[in-house]
Amino acid sequence: MLNVAVLGASGRMGRTLVPLIASAPDLQLVGALAASGDPAIGHDAGVLAGTTMLAVALTDDPRRALEDASVAIDFTLPAPSLEHARRCRDRSLPLVIGTTGHDESARGELARLAESIPIVLAPNMSLGVNLLFKLAELAARALDAGYDAEIYEAHHRHKVDAPSGTALGLGEAVARGRGTTLEQSLLPPRHGATGPRPAGGIGFAVVRGGDIVGDHRVIFAGPGERIELAHCAEDRSGFARGALVAARWVTGRPPGLYSMLDVLGL
Repeated sequence: MLNVAVLGASGRMGRTLVPLIASAPDLQLVGALAASGDPAIGHDAGVLAGTTMLAVALTDDPRRALEDASVAIDFTLPAPSLEHARRCRDRSLPLVIGTTGHDESARGELARLAESIPIVLAPNMSLGVNLLFKLAELAARALDAGYDAEIYEAHHRHKVDAPSGTALGLGEAVARGRGTTLEQSLLPPRHGATGPRPAGGIGFAVVRGGDIVGDHRVIFAGPGERIELAHCAEDRSGFARGALVAARWVTGRPPGLYSMLDVLGL
């Protein structure tokens, strides 16, 4: 039995993860963390997530949430996710991070922490999206510079970062396929008289509205044809299932910073 702590258990992803953990024969929820001041603190994590009572109360104390865990899954915010990673390092606890929006400094610290514990860090835990990352890289490698690359993404109105971590991951995959980096290829946001599109650039189109779970599309627009690779999330269960696949996979691994492509063998 794998003992799992969910960090961010009162959030959208946390409340999706908890029922899946409860129904898995090889998993057990042993810790549920919420941010200080969250009105869900003290409530049973299972009841909050709409499943049966699990006798695991939400707490704002990371030590209590991690106490009996064999692996932790973090869906919080960039700053607290770093603190959680430090605590997991101190406990030699494997960690899966689905939190997005880390800046370069935070990613550097996570890489240093991963020298001591195994960490899976991915902008999107969905198995389908991670297959899309690989397909985008292969397509970019196969197509010449005459094909303009554009990445479209849409999310609910409450999402605070843009472009999404998944969209940026797709941009990095396209750049990797072209033998360059996203930093070198990124086109600035379009507004006003932008002029002709520079050759080789990677552009982003962002939509925020309603309760859209997550749509992503990679478009290669070339002379006389257009290739589109797309993934649409109908609900959050795909992300949660992928996170649980990663949690099972990372347990027992040597220290290192892993991606979902590692988890999937891609």
